[in-house]
Amino acid sequence: MTSAPASPPSRSWLAHISAGLGLSALLGVLCFHFPELLTSRDFRAVYSEVFARHLLLSGLVAAFLTGTFAILRGRNRRVAMLGVGSAAIAVVLGGATVHFDAIDSTPFSLGLDWFVISLFFSALVFIPIERMLPVLPMSPLRAEWRTDLAYFFIGHVLVQFVLIAVTASTSMVDALVASQTVKNAIQSLPVWLQFLLAVFVADLAQALLHRAYHNTPWLWRFHAVHHSTRRMDWLAGSRMHLLEIVLTRSVVLMPLVVLGFAPAAVNGYVILVGLQAVLAHANLRLDFGWLEQVLVTPRYHHWHHARHADYIDVNYAIHLPLVDRLMGTFKLPPRGQWPSEYGVMKLQTVPVGLLAQARMPLSRRRVFDDYVGRDDA
Repeated sequence: MTSAPASPPSRSWLAHISAGLGLSALLGVLCFHFPELLTSRDFRAVYSEVFARHLLLSGLVAAFLTGTFAILRGRNRRVAMLGVGSAAIAVVLGGATVHFDAIDSTPFSLGLDWFVISLFFSALVFIPIERMLPVLPMSPLRAEWRTDLAYFFIGHVLVQFVLIAVTASTSMVDALVASQTVKNAIQSLPVWLQFLLAVFVADLAQALLHRAYHNTPWLWRFHAVHHSTRRMDWLAGSRMHLLEIVLTRSVVLMPLVVLGFAPAAVNGYVILVGLQAVLAHANLRLDFGWLEQVLVTPRYHHWHHARHADYIDVNYAIHLPLVDRLMGTFKLPPRGQWPSEYGVMKLQTVPVGLLAQARMPLSRRRVFDDYVGRDDA
């Protein structure tokens, strides 16, 4: 008589929280030691040194406490030791007491500070609300969470390089087609009205490109990486090929630069797109009622990601359903209905792993043995 196979041990939340906080604290200390190379010049202007030190100290204390408790309970000890060990190294390197001189100007730098702070607050906000109001109950440590975290890391750390590429492309077009008359007309508007107009213009440009991604085979191979996710949550939206990021940001920001929108309006739009892009992918079952007809909500965008033949060419907007109505691509089922499955229609066309997905659009292979969703197809 054979016994039933033992169920796999459950993952310890405390151990993984300790590992995340410990590694983040270590990255934070390195940012204090090498601010010119590791921190984003534009993002440094948003927060103060005192705030960064307090956040770092809180992370160190929490990493030690959660890691120690997980070790004492005997749950995921290796993961907990990674958190405690990383925090200990951070303390040895100076912890929250590292002092530095004036930051010199450098031609480029990484955005480790943007990654650490963004990850901390995104997880702090979205993990609890996704646990309380989920579309599909699942752990934050769901399948392929490491892959999406790697995308989150790359997208934030390389933010300045992306901005350099975007700025170069938009500035070149601006020099060719800029109209001072149009710029003067835009700039004569109050900033709040410029912001609303910028959201509409940028969303229309993004939606047109987004539809091209879906209907142009060679562009779809890049965009398929984003649609390959089988689990929708706040982290899933980070899964995006780097070349798609550059192309999309260029096309979206180009009309705003060419038309002469005020920097305050453009910055407001950039903040909005960052927040709404995360919210649209969140595993958040909220009934927004009539707002679904005005703003893109999680249910609206979830249906765009649905593995459903009736929804492969709809809901391209990321801000305003009005844009989809103008394009003839607006579609929502009755209130309360959510997709039962996410992912590309042909699962075998997107391989597993960040490196394989980075190479996939540029390779001749069209199907893969180890593909996203193979185990739950």
